[in-house]
Amino acid sequence: MQLRYQAGRAALAVGLLVCGASITPAGAQQEADAIAPEQATTTGAFATASPRVSEALAAKARGVPVVARDWMIAAAHPLAVEAGADILQKGGSAADAMVAVQSVLGLVEPQSSGLGGGAFLVWYDAASGEVTTLDGRETAPAAATPTLFQDGQGTPLKFFDAVVGGRSVGVPGTPMLMHQAHQRWGRAPWAGLFDRAIELAENGFPASARLAAMIAGDAERLARNPATAAYFLPGGAPLQAGTLVKNAGYAETLRSLAVRGPEAFYSGSIATDIVTAVQSDANPGVLSMQDFAGYRVKQRPPVCVSYRIYEICGMGPPSSGGLTVGQIFKLIEPFNLAGRSPDDAETWRIFGDAARLAFADRGRYMADIDFVPMPLKGLLDPDYLATRAALLAGEKALETVAPGQPAFDHALLYADDDALELPSTSHISIVDQAGNALSMTTTIENAFGSRLMVRGFLLNNELTDFSFRSHRDGVPIANRVEPGKRPRSSMAPTIVLRDGRPVLVIGSPGGSAIIGYVAQAILNTLDWNMNVQQALARPHRNNRFGPFELEKDTAVVALQPQLEALGFTVALREMNSGLHAIRIGEDGLYGGADPRREGIALGE
Repeated sequence: MQLRYQAGRAALAVGLLVCGASITPAGAQQEADAIAPEQATTTGAFATASPRVSEALAAKARGVPVVARDWMIAAAHPLAVEAGADILQKGGSAADAMVAVQSVLGLVEPQSSGLGGGAFLVWYDAASGEVTTLDGRETAPAAATPTLFQDGQGTPLKFFDAVVGGRSVGVPGTPMLMHQAHQRWGRAPWAGLFDRAIELAENGFPASARLAAMIAGDAERLARNPATAAYFLPGGAPLQAGTLVKNAGYAETLRSLAVRGPEAFYSGSIATDIVTAVQSDANPGVLSMQDFAGYRVKQRPPVCVSYRIYEICGMGPPSSGGLTVGQIFKLIEPFNLAGRSPDDAETWRIFGDAARLAFADRGRYMADIDFVPMPLKGLLDPDYLATRAALLAGEKALETVAPGQPAFDHALLYADDDALELPSTSHISIVDQAGNALSMTTTIENAFGSRLMVRGFLLNNELTDFSFRSHRDGVPIANRVEPGKRPRSSMAPTIVLRDGRPVLVIGSPGGSAIIGYVAQAILNTLDWNMNVQQALARPHRNNRFGPFELEKDTAVVALQPQLEALGFTVALREMNSGLHAIRIGEDGLYGGADPRREGIALGE
């Protein structure tokens, strides 16, 4: 059954008839891959934006959703969103639009995602009502060993000593995932989906202030590889905001993909050039042509949990996103947060300690289920979760948090993992005219990945999402490096259903903080009935490993003394999410984009 959405003129006027603003991201790099929130302005790379982009940017600045009847798209850069919107406007499917969006994102936002990385995709099919998830996560080379990120004495390497160079590169999955999604759900011709990205690569696009700031903040690492330095540091100086950037190598790569499909990427000269770059680097990796030949996208069962009148569906292992988000909602469900204030410290005590409990399970049990006999059913068992939720019944923060003991039908002994997953990545949410919904989170891991550039795109550093340790006190770690294994992820592309039909399509970048960002935005929308733009813009309150993180320089820091009185240690931090979401109502589609980044929503 096809779903068509009707919106009245009054609703459209609220979302679309706005004026007077476009956007330039601003802010200096605070950490290796964390940029301060961008602010809406009328200058910079998007000052000459098209009217529909200017209207969308203005809606975001005002805190109101973009509203549409038939289709909607929200993603991380206006040029990428326009490319996808053009496909949808011509009758293409959400899968078609995703290919166009990802192709442009890899050009204009290369630090976050691209052909050299991987992705997870959640799809709702309007005709069948089914939810499907595709795993396009990178894989470890066949020659990788559990000591890949250790020195000769068995000591784990420092993070960036492991990240920069060929050692951290896994087999990319994004090109094959794009093609698989198109084969399953596409309607438009494959070759034409790359036209806009090729045009921008050849004719040039203006570097955004966000990209320029990130290049400046990472210039030393980017300078290590000649091809990377030539592109991002022309003449030895970082690209400046507004500079017209061309990328002939990327255009050539896309043309090959357009003509030959994923075969062009996983065999022949592109794969050869990647393997050569990885193996010949000063910090060499062990990737081979055989690893490329053996790569496959995998369909996985979705992880769905009930929450009140909703069903929250996400990505299962090797992502921890769906499980951990699902656990959080089942742990808070008995406490009726919908009846509490969204600004009350007690509300966030419950949410924060629920997240801590879920993260404790994540650290011990969650990894690539093809390699680790995970207690998947046990982690979501109602009795187990009720026992864990009972720990939240007190009046103070939990003094200590440990993994639980879920039921399992096999021997299970794993040590806790301390793998570092820093914020980067990108997210795409789309609903098409037929009512199909797509949520895809896409990444090259750390900002600028391995800092190796081949054929116009950056290679991932995804292998550093594995634990650098293989054991702790003689006990194996579930997320250790193994040949062919996919590293654990926190990516949490999510579709929320009510009565079997989607009501929210959402996801975010942000490293391991993704889980909290997505869970909080869902909570804002479902329990506190915020409009989708407000839900994404709300200041973050997050807890993963004990310290309660509050988004610095926002109103939420007023909670600090109250949370400390409840027993939490509080940390004020930049929390640079990149949430993109679509709320699906009876009267239309409502799109939102995180004001901390430069993305927008467009619809018709």
